[in-house]
Amino acid sequence: MPIPRRFDRRPPERDQTRINERIGVPQVRLVGDDGNQIGVVSRDEALAYARERDLDLVEVAAEARPPVCRVLDYSKYKYDQEQKAKAARKHQKSINVREIKLRPKIATGDYETKKGHVERFLKGQDKVKVTIMFRGRETTHPERGENLLLRLAEDVADYGAVEQRPTQDGRNMTMLLGPVAKRADGEQTADGSSSEAEAPAGDPLPGVASVASDRSAPAAAPVEDQTAAAAPESEPAVAALPADAADDGASADQPAADTPPPAAAAS
Repeated sequence: MPIPRRFDRRPPERDQTRINERIGVPQVRLVGDDGNQIGVVSRDEALAYARERDLDLVEVAAEARPPVCRVLDYSKYKYDQEQKAKAARKHQKSINVREIKLRPKIATGDYETKKGHVERFLKGQDKVKVTIMFRGRETTHPERGENLLLRLAEDVADYGAVEQRPTQDGRNMTMLLGPVAKRADGEQTADGSSSEAEAPAGDPLPGVASVASDRSAPAAAPVEDQTAAAAPESEPAVAALPADAADDGASADQPAADTPPPAAAAS
């Protein structure tokens, strides 16, 4: 036989804001739809004022004497309030506190496992409450538990910081760890990589190459020096010869114009 369902017979939650006829006080302080205060009037006059403008009379301050009522569109007002509450819930962040329990004589393998859990919780931006449980005569050596907690805090320093120092509470010793804030640009992250974007090794940044080339280039020479350097070197000057020596040299190198060729002289 199937088990009958148990229905929730509680009435639905009702809006506690009093509007229009639900306002039971004889007089109210009325605020118009434009935000200007009209004054203290009777409830019936306030209702008539709201109906003339096809709006609602809403009680906004019930603790005041007399209560403050405003003329507005209640449906739109309620929608705006819901949107504001939704935006507030969207931006708020819930913080969870996880708990890890250890023993003073914990083995190495168990310690590494517990440390991995703590690192995982801190990476998820959760706080971690670490508890050392003492039994019997272990309570006479609280320094062992404190040393163990400080060792754990040092091992997970890349992911969390100590928010509450180890404190003794009866047979237990507790310590609270909180996640570290996100590192700023340029600082070393937990995995050892730098958060700054590295520039490509092949091409320098724009503008750097031109500055480097300008610095490496030699200074420009003056205009006169450039003209002198561009002009070809002149041939070495030839020493002047006497006129007779010049004529003899010319006659030795070239035959005279009126001398007949040897064949014509034979004939």
